Amino acid sequence: MIRAWRSDALVGILPLAALVALWWGIVAAGLAPRALLPSPVAVFGRTLASVADPAFLLHAWATLSRLFAGFLVALVLGVGLGLAGATNRFVGGVLRPVVRILAPVPKIALYPAFVLSLGFGDASKIVLVVADALFPILLATYQGAARVEPKLVWSALAAGTSRRAAVWTVVLPATLPSILTGSRIGLVVACIVVFLAEMITSTDGLGYLLVRAARSFQTVEMFVPLIAISALGLALNGALAALRRRLLAGFPNED
Repeated sequence: MIRAWRSDALVGILPLAALVALWWGIVAAGLAPRALLPSPVAVFGRTLASVADPAFLLHAWATLSRLFAGFLVALVLGVGLGLAGATNRFVGGVLRPVVRILAPVPKIALYPAFVLSLGFGDASKIVLVVADALFPILLATYQGAARVEPKLVWSALAAGTSRRAAVWTVVLPATLPSILTGSRIGLVVACIVVFLAEMITSTDGLGYLLVRAARSFQTVEMFVPLIAISALGLALNGALAALRRRLLAGFPNED
């Protein structure tokens, strides 16, 4: 297990190291002006300095709070609707055409409507995160629940378990691998969307910091929030992957 984890970590680090090496090579060879593409040494040095800056940490916290608020709402709605759609014929009949229509719609296009109805504060950004992160979780939950062996449910019903209780005691545990997979996708989407929303309308957050730096042509400062949101996304994805391994330790083909 530890050896496999180290191997996966190495495979993940090598492409990042190659990308930074390519970046450094372009700058060192003078293929791009430093005013547009600063040195990675300058960028990473400024990023490390920003970690100790209370003002920067407040912006990072604003981004994280919106991200988590939207993701948690999307998780609850996605799992609930996915289970309901897969286990209830009426709900599934209503849900399927709605999902087919709304899932392909780029949710960022709805952001002006969210701003007009909810204002420029956190609410519009959280709703945008919910709208984008919801569908990966919902679809993964629905597909996972629909593939649960019917004999498992029939056995629970024959043992005296009510149909509603069987959803929570049989279907939900069996759907957990799919839920966690959809959650990882939804979390990555949430990181992207909250950053975009802050770039468009915000006075705080990592996305706002990037736009502010770009307006004053501070390219080193502009790369800092990009690296920060990438590092946050990587850390959150790694944490969710570790949680998945722990929760699914007893599942077949999940070791």
